[in-house]
Amino acid sequence: MKKIAILALALVLALVPTLTLADETVRLGVTGAFYEDLWQPAIDKLAEEGIKVELVQFSDFSLPNNALNGGELEVNAFQHHAYFNNDTTTNGYDLQVLADTFVITMNLYSAKYPTVEELQAKVAAGEAVNVVIPNDATNQGRALLVLKDAGIIDLTDDYEGTPNTENVVQVEGGKVELTPVNAAQTYQFLEDSDAAVINGNYAASYGVDPASAIFQENVDLSDERFICLIAVRTADIDNPTYQRVAEVFRSDVTTQVVKEKFDGFFYLTWDNE
Repeated sequence: MKKIAILALALVLALVPTLTLADETVRLGVTGAFYEDLWQPAIDKLAEEGIKVELVQFSDFSLPNNALNGGELEVNAFQHHAYFNNDTTTNGYDLQVLADTFVITMNLYSAKYPTVEELQAKVAAGEAVNVVIPNDATNQGRALLVLKDAGIIDLTDDYEGTPNTENVVQVEGGKVELTPVNAAQTYQFLEDSDAAVINGNYAASYGVDPASAIFQENVDLSDERFICLIAVRTADIDNPTYQRVAEVFRSDVTTQVVKEKFDGFFYLTWDNE
């Protein structure tokens, strides 16, 4: 009888994680319509396990961390480490990184110049050039690095983390004017500028082909700054449901949809672990 009781208890304990994960709704904050396609395979798989994931769309990068910190979300997945570190420190949010996900490219696009060499030639000729960049600190810094690598501007080397506009130096003869706008609006200024540096999530949301970029960002997965992440409140870092959400997303179901719909936009961290 004692042996039966022990076996019964062991069976109950084995079922506890499954019961804990069942019938829960996880509100997940994102920025951009493409996340609906990106997350759908994981959402479907999680639903089979009794975990309902509800995507909550935000129109601006400044909102999802505030919503997560305030309890309006359980999880968010929209930002890279550089943004997360700056935003949580600046605003005193009590958030933690649950898992790394991918690097989403930030590329240089132009509606006027089919190649970066043609844009470089205009800069070298001393003609006025207007380039649109994001206006938030971390995405702007990343955009400036893209422009430097593309040969459109130069930068001083006395910055920490990512540069800002004070670090911008004109290349010889250059007259490049930078126009900072909300990151979500960079694509909308493409037709009215010489070029624009556009976050991949917004480019994907507008159906932009990443191959149409006149310069593609040099992606380094050993550099944590621009690796995107899934975040939770610090108190929830060990929550098995949220850990399971991250685990399923970081799996073959997402790899497949990236290959089918978003090839060229994402570099998946779990492919290199």
